[in-house]
Amino acid sequence: MDNRPIGVFDSGLGGLTVVRELSKHLPHENLIYFGDTGRVPYGSRSPEMIRRFALQDSRFLLSHDVKCIIAACGTVSSIASDLLSSLPVPAWGVVEPTADQALSATKNGKIGVLGTAVTVQSRSFELALQNRCPTVQVIAKACPVLVSLVESGWIEEDNLATEAVLRRYLQPLIDAGVDTVILGCTHFPLLSPLISRIMGEEVTLINSGAACAAHCKTVLQQNDASAAGNENGHCEFFVSDRPHNFTNVAQMFLGKAVEQDVHQIRVEDLS
Repeated sequence: MDNRPIGVFDSGLGGLTVVRELSKHLPHENLIYFGDTGRVPYGSRSPEMIRRFALQDSRFLLSHDVKCIIAACGTVSSIASDLLSSLPVPAWGVVEPTADQALSATKNGKIGVLGTAVTVQSRSFELALQNRCPTVQVIAKACPVLVSLVESGWIEEDNLATEAVLRRYLQPLIDAGVDTVILGCTHFPLLSPLISRIMGEEVTLINSGAACAAHCKTVLQQNDASAAGNENGHCEFFVSDRPHNFTNVAQMFLGKAVEQDVHQIRVEDLS
């Protein structure tokens, strides 16, 4: 048994959807979340800068004695998977667990991927899927506007502006006849009801947060590292910009209010 916390980092707020799923599926585990809100977004950065930020974020979590690390960021997962595998604790991103779930779900072998521009350009999900199943057809679509819409709170199922943007992004997937769609950015699960309505109920949406939580549970069990005891775990939150901004929006991602203090660290202090 291992009562050390699970570490989760993201460029901003989207990774809170992973925290939400971890709290649901692993309620006894303690969590530490770092949102690099002072340097968001990562999706428009160079690969070299993304790798540097990912290493700094990981080192911050390691300084809190975490037992594993989840890069709850599709961009980092796509660009810096080798960096994650070199860390001294088990660490992974959203790509591999999500690809596994998508392949288990598809019936016609046609899978759509929605992600940031960097994620789609990296072909990370496409390569992960095709390495596992060479015959799978992957239709990837970069959706750069969706992160801003989500963080602005435009997530209602009847939001006409968001629906119009989504219909434009989703049309190539509809035309290709995909039966499974990977939500390749951790912001996108908040748009699941609207995406599902546009795609149709017969299309399965793969939530990368849920996939990561399921993978985490397996890793902890395999390493005999699950938390002991029956008490519910707690989560500590750290950000690199003003906590007030984080707290106001975090409730939307977590599905509940953030009642504990949110700690701010300086970007300059990230080593």
